[in-house]
This record gives sequence, structure tokens and C-alpha cells, in this order.
Amino acid sequence: MKVRLSDYSKEWARLYENEVAFLSAIFGDEIVRFEHFGSTSVPGMKAKPVIDMMGVVRNIDRIDAYNDRMRLLGYDIAGEWGIPGRRLLRKGGEERTHHIHFYETDNPQIERHLVFRDYLRCHPAEAARYSRFKEELAERHARTNEYSPAKKAFVSEMERLALAWYAERQGR
Repeated sequence: MKVRLSDYSKEWARLYENEVAFLSAIFGDEIVRFEHFGSTSVPGMKAKPVIDMMGVVRNIDRIDAYNDRMRLLGYDIAGEWGIPGRRLLRKGGEERTHHIHFYETDNPQIERHLVFRDYLRCHPAEAARYSRFKEELAERHARTNEYSPAKKAFVSEMERLALAWYAERQGR
């Protein structure tokens, strides 16, 4: 898939909220809560215009029962997609609009994603640095299968900073 980087858009929050309403009607009581995360959730951040959202659920295995219905509604069912305990659904085909990541309430990936989001929201200079890095990568890598792995080390270092920031705030 081609890398599509965009300037921040307030529309992303509305797209997230619309998808929450839609998915809530389908999954009902399976959902504990939804969270908007990733670059589209950080004001001012450049991002691929794909809304990353998280559905925190009571029982991850029950989400699999919805696969056929979600496929009929146009979602790609990607399963764990490299992260144990996750269920990933993708919406929009080649012009992808949403990634829905489902995690069970005790999955450590939840905190990792949300701490990183909150760190970027609280540190606009770091968000700007990450945006610049993504722009540079997009100039060198036109396809997401090259772009995404190329940013892995940078993101891992930034996540480390975010987790240290969070631990300090928690007095750990």
C-alpha cells in the first residue's frame, strides 16, 4: 500500500467517534471501552489518515465470533497480526480508513499504546520531531511495507521515553 501522510485534521476525531457508535451497536456489551490512539489522535501530528482505535473487551476470544459479520460489512480480518492477544480489523481496503485493535482488559499493549499517545499529546516538541521523521521516511519509502519497518527503532526509542515519563508521573 502507498504511504499517504497528511497534516493533522480535526475530522479524525469525528471519524473515530462515528466508528465507535457503529461498532458499539455491533459488539454491544462485549466492549468495555474504546480509545483513539496513534498519530491521528495527537493534535498537530502528521499521520497516515488511518484512524487507529482500540476496543478493550472482556473476552478476546468472543470477538472472533463476529468475523463473518464484520467481513460482510467490509472489514478485513487480520487476526493477531503479530501481537499475541490482539484482534485486528482493517476497514477501507487499499484506501484504508480505520484499524481496529481489540485487546482483552489485562493486555499490556493497552498501556503501551495509551502512554505513547498521552506522551505525544503532552510533549508537542516530541510530536513535531516524530512528524518530521515520518515525512523524511515517506520521502524515501513510498510503500507502507518499507515505511513501517523503517520507523520501528525510532518509535521504540520514543516509547521508552514515554514509559519513563509515565513511570515518573506515577511515582514509580
